[in-house]
Amino acid sequence: MDGSRPLTEDITREETSFLQRLSRELDSFLAIRQQTLEEITADAAEPVRAIASLASGGKRMRAKLCYWGFRGAGGSAEDAAIVTAGAGLELFQTAALIHDDVIDNSDTRRGAPSVHRRFANLHQASGWHLDAGRFGEGAAILCGDMALSFSEELFASVAQTSPQARSLFDTMRTEVMAGQYLDIVEEAAGRGSHPGTAVERARNVLRFKSAKYSSEHPLGIGGALAGASMAQLQAYSDFSLPLGEAFQLRDDMLGVFGDPATTGKPAGDDLREGKRTVLIAYAVAGCTAEESTDIATLLGNPDLDETGIEHLRTIVCTSGAREATERLIDELLERSMGALHDLPVEPLVREALSSLGKAAIRRTA
Repeated sequence: MDGSRPLTEDITREETSFLQRLSRELDSFLAIRQQTLEEITADAAEPVRAIASLASGGKRMRAKLCYWGFRGAGGSAEDAAIVTAGAGLELFQTAALIHDDVIDNSDTRRGAPSVHRRFANLHQASGWHLDAGRFGEGAAILCGDMALSFSEELFASVAQTSPQARSLFDTMRTEVMAGQYLDIVEEAAGRGSHPGTAVERARNVLRFKSAKYSSEHPLGIGGALAGASMAQLQAYSDFSLPLGEAFQLRDDMLGVFGDPATTGKPAGDDLREGKRTVLIAYAVAGCTAEESTDIATLLGNPDLDETGIEHLRTIVCTSGAREATERLIDELLERSMGALHDLPVEPLVREALSSLGKAAIRRTA
């Protein structure tokens, strides 16, 4: 590296090269699978087309973390294995999003129809029989399963030499499913759960449904693929787990207060879906009895109008929940950046992780 050049230039160059290679690998992999299924019938390939459409977007945060974890543990920027691992993580993320949208009954994802809505629209446009919504959900579940299978196929091809990376990947998959289940348990329990433990329960869901697979495991998997020691993997975790929690808290804030033009989702969609986030848990803990009744009545109402959304937003603000969540985000980011300072990696990797982490927390979409 040329010491006279700013680190940001080298970071941008490496990330751009990595992401271009990753996109080519994803496109090639999915094109081959699509062609194979088209040999059966054109209809059989439609799930792959839906997966490819969704997988083409996003911030690639997990793949980037995996890459820098690999580089921080001594991996070469030119190693093809890290590209394949990153592609596997992106397809895992795709599977998780597809299933999450079915569970939450979300109509949009990244400014476009969610996968189950895409297939419901196909059903309606084709004039098919039976219920379009049920067809869409069934097709989306199969798409999510297919993306999960593709993810495993890619990752298995590079994890043979690293039992630690294999173990982390397997743990990540199990934890996400458990976190998703805990999430729907919270939504189903609703006001029946004890308000005094609402924040603790919500943070537990956040940690296992999102934080670990968004940051901790991708970074660790990259490190493990490059032969990182257990001490370095622990140092990676000290940095990445609080970062992942802060990332999801920001996502929850955007789900209530974000601008639909930048988030790609309708305003207040998380409120209609009834998500029992840390933000809502803080609101439940800090609101009046009357406001608690309003939360129980309005949260999760799919027909919630703008007036109802604005009322819930007001409760979130007046209860101190918005301020408390922002404060927690700041605390987690500070803890993450403190751990990063002591991370045993070269300055290029440290700066890349710092920039990636701060951008993930300060985002507006």
